Amino acid sequence: MTNPETPGGRVALSPIGTGKSLKLNFSGKTPGKKMDRFVTTRSAMDIEAAHLSLTSGNENDNKQGDPSNSEKEYQKRLAASLGVDTSSRILAFKQKAPAPEDSHDGGRLKGLYSDNIGQAPNKKQFRHVPQSQERILDAPDLVDDYYLNLLDWNAQNIIAVALGRTIYLWNAGTGSVEELCRSPNEGDYICSVAWSTDGAHLALGTSDSKVQIWDASRAKQVRELVGHSNRVSSVAWNSSILSSGGRDGVICNWDVRKRRDEACVARIEAHDQEVCGLKWSHCGGQLASGGNDNILCIHDSSFQLQHKINAHQAAVKAIAWCPFQSNLLGTGGGTADRCIKFWNTHTGANLSSIDTGSQVCALQWSRHERELLSSHGYSKNQLSLWKYPSLVKVAEMTGHQGRVLHMATSPDGSSVVSAGADETLRFWRCFGDPPAASKDAPKLAVGGQVASSQVSLGGLRSIR
Repeated sequence: MTNPETPGGRVALSPIGTGKSLKLNFSGKTPGKKMDRFVTTRSAMDIEAAHLSLTSGNENDNKQGDPSNSEKEYQKRLAASLGVDTSSRILAFKQKAPAPEDSHDGGRLKGLYSDNIGQAPNKKQFRHVPQSQERILDAPDLVDDYYLNLLDWNAQNIIAVALGRTIYLWNAGTGSVEELCRSPNEGDYICSVAWSTDGAHLALGTSDSKVQIWDASRAKQVRELVGHSNRVSSVAWNSSILSSGGRDGVICNWDVRKRRDEACVARIEAHDQEVCGLKWSHCGGQLASGGNDNILCIHDSSFQLQHKINAHQAAVKAIAWCPFQSNLLGTGGGTADRCIKFWNTHTGANLSSIDTGSQVCALQWSRHERELLSSHGYSKNQLSLWKYPSLVKVAEMTGHQGRVLHMATSPDGSSVVSAGADETLRFWRCFGDPPAASKDAPKLAVGGQVASSQVSLGGLRSIR
């Protein structure tokens, strides 16, 4: 057989005794996606068998119909006399590349033979989450009580925190701090705080069963609402409606535009014990309440009870409405329950549940990722970040030396502040930057230039 060179990078293979040639293209062009590239193996070729196959095929092509039995028998005997296997292929191909020798280049090129075996690597599932706090503030006299709600972060980047009988306002942009108010009675303490939507007014509940509204810019009390018979452990805003839940099991709903004697527009008595969790949905269409009676209640905007759910095995304090699905609610149970459950609040159906292994103290949804942050008690006192709806744990952040009782999210949705029973506030940049934010856009500061100072900030002292 001869192998004359042909123009265009083609090589002609001519079987002996034939005037025909087989042309193989070795031009170097990559075949299309739907084609396979084969490498010929000369050692597996049988030239005699190829010649016989080609010759017999040409003879048969010139005849009408199938060859006779005598011709078939003749071809069979001829092949046997030549010692040719009639099943041999004209060209043989190997399916796999040869394995590299162990001594070849010290074995450094072995990976080239196996790099592309199997499926392509999956797209990165989780983003990087910093697992150390950016800043720590000392918060002396923070009451270690699971049923209270002592922390909130408003739209003007100001954090309100109740330390004993005093409310402090800490500006997260400048690091400045001021005392807003102090309970006049020595034995009293603040039980709950909540900023209005615009961040101008702060509502707080007290241990002596009162609800107060303060103008933060003027540091002046503008309303005092009386309707509970025991401490007010939860407050929540919905535009001009302020809802408050107390240890008496009552939820009072106040229209702050009305006079004092007309302000209470509805009283809800759906719980038998203390109302420790209270949140309005983002659209204002539903109110979720959780109590120490292990009950979760869903009310509509006219304060009518829609669903009363007894699924948790402990107090329901941690309540968070999903920002990307209006009827999705996450709730967390206390020590005897340890579960985070997700609900369709239109139907009352339980969508999913996960056992976290420890007391669930607070929940916060990310505003630009499908993630939920939970804070916990014994034994790790950790914060856990979960993917939704897979409920795969993305990250776990530790640092608190006591249970993490409260959490609040920054106005840009990137950071979370946590308050623990160890009397510290810790800042975590766990939610990341909003996807639409420009690289050159200024980022929300946490602490300004006093981030590493050791100065006294009233009731709050910067640790780091």
